[in-house]
Amino acid sequence: MAPTFRLGVVAAEPSGDRLGGGVVSALKARLASLELHGIGGPELTDLGLESACDIHDLSVMGVEDLIRKLPNALTVRRKLFRDFRAHPPDLFLGIDSPDFNLSLERRLRRTGIPVMHLVSPTVWAWRKYRVAKIRRAVDRILVLFPFEKDFYEERGVRATFVGHPAARETAEITKTSARKDLGIQPGSHVVSVLPGSRESEIRHLGVTFAGCMRALAKGQSDLNFLIPFASDRVREQFLSMVSLEGLAGRITLLDGRARTCLAASDAALLASGTAALEAALVGCPMVVAYRVSSLSYRIATTLASTRTVSMPNHLMPTPLVPEFLQDDVTEANLVPAIQHLLEDDVGAQQMRQALSLIQKDLNLDTNARIVDAILCMARRQ
Repeated sequence: MAPTFRLGVVAAEPSGDRLGGGVVSALKARLASLELHGIGGPELTDLGLESACDIHDLSVMGVEDLIRKLPNALTVRRKLFRDFRAHPPDLFLGIDSPDFNLSLERRLRRTGIPVMHLVSPTVWAWRKYRVAKIRRAVDRILVLFPFEKDFYEERGVRATFVGHPAARETAEITKTSARKDLGIQPGSHVVSVLPGSRESEIRHLGVTFAGCMRALAKGQSDLNFLIPFASDRVREQFLSMVSLEGLAGRITLLDGRARTCLAASDAALLASGTAALEAALVGCPMVVAYRVSSLSYRIATTLASTRTVSMPNHLMPTPLVPEFLQDDVTEANLVPAIQHLLEDDVGAQQMRQALSLIQKDLNLDTNARIVDAILCMARRQ
């Protein structure tokens, strides 16, 4: 009987949990027996992980979140290290969440546990000094975008480009199929609105996004909106903070299904992050916004080496996605930008064509590549 493979895993964000779910499903198909230990959300718990904590207690964006959640996060991380040291996994896979994972990974690697990290922090955009920390923390980093492999290997970090699983998962979604799935008439005008998956994102963007919907609705009587929420918790927070008065009958609230909503839409207004990449992969023209606390923004701009924040713009030869940051996140800026995408057929089509190239470049058998890398490293130990 084949021995049980013990995988340590930490996926402390909803997007990381989704990535982890795909990887673990593929790993289960290749192994006779698999045990999971660590932290994850619903995707990983459905696959057998008993998470050490709720991932929302670790999800941090900005200084205000850090101050509030740091003490608990440090306690959780210390306990997790002790558990892994007492019962070493065959391999530890940290998925995104670098502020939590890298320190844990460095300590685990020192004990002789093989360590991989999936999803590069944006070290090529800001806080490049973190590359040295990554070099000490991991045996190999698995990157989702082709330019990241060269970036790391030039700096002495072993890296493997694995593509992005969302590219393959969305390859067959079309605007026609998405609208049929959601019961939307072919000629309807639809905008998806995604204010983020973190509590802090909802706090900083929710009210402004709602104001944009009201302004757009006044200007176009046949325009409707889709709001897919990342979780029940995010939905409850949004509805507790935001008034949707004046939008009755114009908004459909959904649990999950962000990709389907984006594919069905003529345009999207969204928080920078995973949603922007998903919009790119289904070919939805978009406007990106992001706002954090003033202190967080000052720190970020000091450490940044680029002023481009959305991944689609980094993957295009020429950035085409409008971005509005911090004080520029206003109805006066966002509403005309969305209207332009709805009214300028040539510009919208140009963006769709550029986004289709991103889909092509990232569409690999990502989960199989990751599993190959995990098993290869585990066998070498």
